[in-house]
Amino acid sequence: MRAGKGKMRNRRRIQRGGPRIICNEDNGIIKAFRNIPEITLLNVSKLNILKLAPGGHVGRFCIWTESAFRKLGNLYSTWRKAASLKSNYSLPMHKMLNTDLSRILKSPEIQRALQAPRKKIHRRVLKKNSLKNLRIM
Repeated sequence: MRAGKGKMRNRRRIQRGGPRIICNEDNGIIKAFRNIPEITLLNVSKLNILKLAPGGHVGRFCIWTESAFRKLGNLYSTWRKAASLKSNYSLPMHKMLNTDLSRILKSPEIQRALQAPRKKIHRRVLKKNSLKNLRIM
């Protein structure tokens, strides 16, 4: 049961999403999994980011069939060869060549460019009532 006013707005029940099964062709796999609740099937050629990561939450459990995993190379290519199933598609290049961010931030070149941390202590000022406290007036 949903908490809040969603119950009145036709969103009474919450159903968690189960695993996604990603397959290449139907060899009876759709009939095998269609009656199991919370399991959904996707075709590898029709992948959608909204289906793989609903609500922007990455980490949905995906079960890949072997044929679907093999088709990914032909579908989306590699950096060495172009995609054979899509026209004029190549993988985007990385923005960072070195992904070890903690080592980059601790390097002396970056540390020299950074400012020293400021060590001011911000104390909360107590607001005094001027009608009761005569020293403020």
